[in-house]
Amino acid sequence: MNHKLSWRSIQTLFLFTTLSLSNTGCSPSYVIKAGLSEWKILSSRRSIDEVIQDTTTSENIRGKLVLVSKAREFASRTLQMDVGTSYTTFTQLDRDTLALVLSASPKDQLVPKTWWFPIVGSFPYRGFFKDNEALAEQNALENQGFDTYLRPTSAFSTLGWFSDPILSTMIKQDEIGLVETVLHELSHNHLFVKGRVDFNESFATFVGRSGAVEFFCNNPDFPHGNVLCLQAKSRLRDHAEFEKFFSSLIRNLQVIYQDSALSYSEKIALREELFSKYLDDFISEVQPKLEVLSYQNFVSIPINNATLLAQIRYHSRLDEFAELMKEQGGLKDAISHIKSNAHPKKDPFSALTTDPS
Repeated sequence: MNHKLSWRSIQTLFLFTTLSLSNTGCSPSYVIKAGLSEWKILSSRRSIDEVIQDTTTSENIRGKLVLVSKAREFASRTLQMDVGTSYTTFTQLDRDTLALVLSASPKDQLVPKTWWFPIVGSFPYRGFFKDNEALAEQNALENQGFDTYLRPTSAFSTLGWFSDPILSTMIKQDEIGLVETVLHELSHNHLFVKGRVDFNESFATFVGRSGAVEFFCNNPDFPHGNVLCLQAKSRLRDHAEFEKFFSSLIRNLQVIYQDSALSYSEKIALREELFSKYLDDFISEVQPKLEVLSYQNFVSIPINNATLLAQIRYHSRLDEFAELMKEQGGLKDAISHIKSNAHPKKDPFSALTTDPS
């Protein structure tokens, strides 16, 4: 049985669209198209339990959906997160990618271009459901002198406004990646600080990665020392290795950008030299240390400010999140502490300290 949108949900979608019509940051046509695409996804939902029991469902999809249900229960019961009714349904898409996400930045500053959306505030990226529209916007921004980054995405969160379905694009991931994604997206339901994208995404990354380790390693459904537990831990170490390297790149890049004695063209020339050096260092020094991940995207995608900011957006101060988890004695208590202390009227990253001063 399909899960049809209630009249209240349709009214809420209409509210999103109506509020957006007066917004100079988003054209009415863009908002209407996005709303229609979202409506199609939400109106095509089927109960996960129904899909699992359907004899025509492939074993691969059935197994992944069982895993999703377990991860959702883990988030709710073990981590005590507010997950709402998200990820209790499934939507089969007619394409391999949910949407394309476009971000941009000036070439001589690590500062994102932002788009303003009603209710949720400013975001440093914009989603497109049609490739040609995304490419046209990317070309327009590049003609204005921006660095750009256009990437596919397989998942999204409506921040609890609607009951988000698991999408067919999401279950193409391996088991660890799927659990990370489920926990990441559910984190947005649990905690979202308006206008603080870097914090929101980094918090979700922390919960997704650390939660996946706990899910596979401290779960009676999986034997002690199972392969997925070991791989999840290896992935966490690989992420830490890459982020140490990446932080060094950002520090040195900021030295160039903040040097007022340099002209615009000199900054661009120096940054390109720096990018080339770090790319060589990554291939020769970092990749050989990685256990299970390759971070091949760092090699295959051209480095520019937009691609670097996308990395920063999801990986800000993760070492401090991890340190807080140690101080709090576990992931559940760390999440609770952050939820209680991440206030919208001040820097939410201040929640990462337990110092009352």
